[in-house]
Parts: sequence; C-alpha cells; structure tokens
Amino acid sequence: MTHKELKQFLDAKVAQYNTTQFIDTDPVQIPHLFTKKEDIEIAGFLAATISWGKRPMIIKNCLQMMELLENTPFDFVTNHTEKDLLKLQDFKHRTFNGTDFTYFIKALKHIYQQHQGLETIFSKNVTNHSLQPAIHQFKKIFFEIPHPARTTKHVSDPFKGSSAKRINMFLRWMVRQDTLGVDLGIWKNISPSVLSCPLDVHTGNVGRKLGFITRKQNDAKALLELDTHLRKLDKNDPVKYDFALFGLGVFEQF
Repeated sequence: MTHKELKQFLDAKVAQYNTTQFIDTDPVQIPHLFTKKEDIEIAGFLAATISWGKRPMIIKNCLQMMELLENTPFDFVTNHTEKDLLKLQDFKHRTFNGTDFTYFIKALKHIYQQHQGLETIFSKNVTNHSLQPAIHQFKKIFFEIPHPARTTKHVSDPFKGSSAKRINMFLRWMVRQDTLGVDLGIWKNISPSVLSCPLDVHTGNVGRKLGFITRKQNDAKALLELDTHLRKLDKNDPVKYDFALFGLGVFEQF
C-alpha cells in the first residue's frame, strides 16, 4: 500500500473500533465508572497497572479493586487508616499482590499530598515531543517513600528499555481528547500529540506486518519506531491508531 492507502485503511479501522462498544470489553470501563477527576485518574491508573493477561479476568479484578476501595478511590487514598489497608492484603492479580496494592495506595496518597496529584507530575516533566521522560520521572517520585523492592517492577521505566505499555495506555485514557467517548481526556495540560501507543503483543505484531517496527522485542526502541510512523499518519492524534492496530490484532487476527 502507498502511504495514502495505508492511512485510509487505518483511519477506517480507527472509525470501526474507536466506539463506545469498545468500552464493554476493555479495562477503560473502570475509570468510566466515576465522574470526579481524582476518582477517574486513580481508578484508571490502578486498572492500567494490572492490565495484562485475559481481559475478562483483568476487568473482574479491577472491579474487585474498586470494591476494596469502597468505590471511592480518592477518598480511600487520602483518608485511609492502617486498619483500612488490611483488607487489601488478600488481593491478587497475576504477580501483583496485596503488598503491591497496599504500597500503591500509600504512594498515591503521597503524590496527592506532596506533588499536587498525578496530572501535575506528568505535566511538569513532558517534553515537546514525548511523555517518556515524564514516565521516568513519575517512577522516581512514585518510589521516593519507603517501599517493598518487589513492587518496583509494577511501574515501568522507558529509560531502562521498557515500552511502558500500561502507563502509556493510562496516559492515553487521561490525555486523548476522544469525542467518541472511549478515552476520557480529563487532563487538559498535555497535548495528545506527545502520547505514545501502548505497545503489546497485538499492536506489536500488527505494527511489524505493516512495516512500522523492525525490532523483534516490544521494547522502548520498538515503541520509538512505531511512534515515528504513527506521527507521520496523524501528528496531532497519533495514538488513535492504537484502536486500529489492537482491533486488527485481537478481533481480526490480522
């Protein structure tokens, strides 16, 4: 396909999959449960954190997370007692367990009390072309209070070679101005043009078949390759093509 034909093909796939029906099968439904800004971003961050594995199980465990937080994530984060945290100990999703969950709540409280919240951290550290430096700084801040060593693996660092798929997905949810209602777009101080595509097995495989990625690993370098091509297709909203690549991979076995 020519560049024009490829863009037309992928734009059509975006239109096919970037619809409210997408929400029903995706963890993005978790932040959609809330209306308060802080509830949305905390629910989104926690849901994105455990978004690996089979999607029905991810969604089931995300809903359990919200129940444990009494379906008021921001209030629980900011006002919890040590006794309140005890009920989180039995939570488990793959390798993310109650110890990790408990620390995440403590770290989020620190972020809202000492760093003016999640949006502020990412907004302060974004560059004019990338959010990857902001993700690196976010991880440093997230673990600046005493923490279990095991928990650090649950927040990726692109400066250490990670594609940071789950944080990039969270940032897509928070930043992308989606008039069709899937992405929430509640953060207004970051341009969607600097977002990176959540790179996973599906978007990676489709990206390689389309010639966007040459690397075999789904790492930070592969993400840069993918982002570079997607920005050529739409410099203002490159990650809209996540819907096309993911849809082609998951629903069409492209």
